Amino acid sequence: MRSFDDIAADFEFLDDWEDRYRYIIELGRELPALPEEEHTEENRVHGCVSQVWLKVVPEGAGPGARLHFMADSDALIVRGLVAILLSMVEGRTAQEVLDMDIRGQLEALGLQEHLTQQRANGLASMIERLKREARKVAEAA
Repeated sequence: MRSFDDIAADFEFLDDWEDRYRYIIELGRELPALPEEEHTEENRVHGCVSQVWLKVVPEGAGPGARLHFMADSDALIVRGLVAILLSMVEGRTAQEVLDMDIRGQLEALGLQEHLTQQRANGLASMIERLKREARKVAEAA
């Protein structure tokens, strides 16, 4: 998985949004597949027009637990957005994820102005779900 810093640098290099969309789709294709048995209602992210599934696999419990994420979507562009989100949070502690300004980092990419309202709402739902999962792990002792 590419780092968020690498993705941001690639975004800077690509000056045209058509190229950026192709890049986002490429990121989606590189996202490791979520096993079919994990495509459950429990893992589904609500609030997305496309189907999105997210599973967290914590190492330990409490604020210092390291979080590992698996995710999938039935839409390539959304898979790419998921890949960008996971590049930010994968392997971080629950507390680090809770403290992150995910929206602010995404704004630096200029995504919000180039997504449909439905995709922007779906992205917000994915961010909320990441934070909720991190909070559950952080509060478990």
